[in-house]
Amino acid sequence: MRHENTQIDGINQTFKPNPPSRSAHPETSRMEASGGGGGGAPSSEPVKQYLQEFSKLFQYYLDKSTPHSAYRWIGTLVIASIYILRIVYVQGFYVVSYGLGIYLLNLLIGFLSPLVDPEIDPSNSPLLPTKGSDEFKPFIRRLPEFKFWYSFTKALCIAFVMTFFSPFDVPVFWPILLCYWFVLFVLTMRRQVAHMIKYKYIPFNLGKQKYGGKKSSAGKVNLSLSLSVCPNHIVKD
Repeated sequence: MRHENTQIDGINQTFKPNPPSRSAHPETSRMEASGGGGGGAPSSEPVKQYLQEFSKLFQYYLDKSTPHSAYRWIGTLVIASIYILRIVYVQGFYVVSYGLGIYLLNLLIGFLSPLVDPEIDPSNSPLLPTKGSDEFKPFIRRLPEFKFWYSFTKALCIAFVMTFFSPFDVPVFWPILLCYWFVLFVLTMRRQVAHMIKYKYIPFNLGKQKYGGKKSSAGKVNLSLSLSVCPNHIVKD
């Protein structure tokens, strides 16, 4: 009997439930139950949602400003004036301004250049009409006006922000950079104008161009034919 009681006591101790640990924190168990222990992933979701909403709102107003080119460029000129005043006030960041000038010059060349280079494909070149049978071809830019404005404005804003960080203020003799930029600008625009004259295109759409070389002579012929067909309409003195 003593042996049987010992076995029953051992079975009871084996199936006795363990008491809950006192060191377990209730907040920890609550986070584990809700699945919140994923390394801070839920906390980044509101940030992503806010960035997506801001991007959609920014793109909405950007699309609405597309037809208002005059107002867009007025705003860009205001930003450029603020940037110039900032450079004059701090008397520095000339390397940033030089880099900005080189980038804006590249944008200007893309704005004035045709989409298809006449040297590569002469058949699709934007030539001016020289005959009455010539088809009018509108000038298609390599860099559209809206992208030119957007890149121009974004570069100004980035350069303006860079003027608040001293590591970008590299000491340099600014008159040399200014003279070099002017020389580069003159040479680049001279080559661009020569390219326009050689391939006979204008980087602006001024309406449908018509060749009127013999317009006056054709008008005289039509007038003489009308008078010869209807002589009774001539008033005699």
